[in-house]
Amino acid sequence: MSTFGVIVSTRGFFPAILAQQGRKEILAKLEKMGHDAVILSESDTIYGAVETYEDAKKCAKLFSDNREKIDGIIVILPNFGDEVGVVNAISMAKLDVPVLVQACDDDLDKMDISNRRDSFCGKLSVCNNLYQYNIKFTDTTLHTCRIDSEEFTRDIEFFSSVCRVVKGMKTARVGAIGARPGPFQTVRFSEKLLQASGITTCVVDLSEIIFAAKSMENTKEVMDRVAEIKAYGKIPEYIPEENIIKQAKLSLTVEKWLKDNECHASAIQCWSSIEENYGCATCLSMSMMGEKGMPSACEMDITGALSMYALYLASGQPSGYLDWNNNYLEDRDKCVNIHCSNYPKSFIGKEFEISNLDILGNTLGAEKCFGACKANIAEGPMTYAKITTDDTNGKIKVYVGEGEFTSDPINTMGGVAVCKVPGLQDLMKFICKNGFEHHVAMNRSKVAAVLEEALGKYLGWEVYRHNA
Repeated sequence: MSTFGVIVSTRGFFPAILAQQGRKEILAKLEKMGHDAVILSESDTIYGAVETYEDAKKCAKLFSDNREKIDGIIVILPNFGDEVGVVNAISMAKLDVPVLVQACDDDLDKMDISNRRDSFCGKLSVCNNLYQYNIKFTDTTLHTCRIDSEEFTRDIEFFSSVCRVVKGMKTARVGAIGARPGPFQTVRFSEKLLQASGITTCVVDLSEIIFAAKSMENTKEVMDRVAEIKAYGKIPEYIPEENIIKQAKLSLTVEKWLKDNECHASAIQCWSSIEENYGCATCLSMSMMGEKGMPSACEMDITGALSMYALYLASGQPSGYLDWNNNYLEDRDKCVNIHCSNYPKSFIGKEFEISNLDILGNTLGAEKCFGACKANIAEGPMTYAKITTDDTNGKIKVYVGEGEFTSDPINTMGGVAVCKVPGLQDLMKFICKNGFEHHVAMNRSKVAAVLEEALGKYLGWEVYRHNA
């Protein structure tokens, strides 16, 4: 869960007791939701609230001292609040984290001088000052709401997801394992543009991975991974044991390298060097990493790996990587998305076969191509996303939207998903016009709004949300 810096603000000629009540309510709510709070104590300021410049300095120091813990800041306005105190506290803390602004409802039977809040008005003043200071902030769904309301609970859940994406992406380390396949200029990207947003690319030559995997003995660790692979999916009897052992060694080698380099995600040169020079596919190893929260993209597509990671951060669920591949009959809002595939087990949601690559197997030899996770994706909600670096124009841009996996029949090879996306033809036109790749990351969730807020507002990337 998240740790929030909490600012409860008050203004002198409004009832300060409301700030005391609001402080208790927000702390109780965050505790109930499983979140932690960093907040001034009632001995630091009157009721632990922020009103004056001195209060703001105390709050800023407290936040700064806890900068490694704080994922975002929540501003609570139990009454009008003090906009200058709020903006000074945030500005002086220099945390550069997302900010959520809440204001409390007034009750019509409590509009006398002893009980009225005027938070409705005070929120406008706070947001005006945040805008003047160029401090990005997230608004609640309703302009004012009760702290104990379900609406505010959903707002905090949304904000927590935004904070996870922002924090995770700003410090992401992505492993580039091997070179991109020669024919795929589509997956070229700019390390420099990514680094400007705090994203580091860690590079290793595929030969180093192959050599390390080949050098492994059949240790207990290797045989334990073999057992894990056999329990992961259904392997046909015709697959030789030695091919499963090769996959286990590759899996351990890649995971060790990623751990040693503190990488959160990876992209792998998945064809055809690994098959020809080592003797297995990478899909299964990538699938198992994705299931553990370490997404891995095909064909050395670094921005694809980041797209998978952003979806994982937003939802907490594994992501898959696919091609926008085929039309589905004449239903122009449906399409077929396929990869060999590296879908995580829970992404598939049912028993599946682990066997040889089909297309590459025919070309390179099936005996070199064990490790494809073959299944039709089960129906359910879906969010799709793709990050790309627009090197020519010097910017990072993203498209994101929501649709569903359907149960429509399809009989073809590999990992297959039939997808329904409202306005699909317009989305395809956007992708073509704006130079996005044929790849797309997908996740079994509904988190398009989270990615739009996190990547657009807080990371400053150009985000198109389809059918918003």
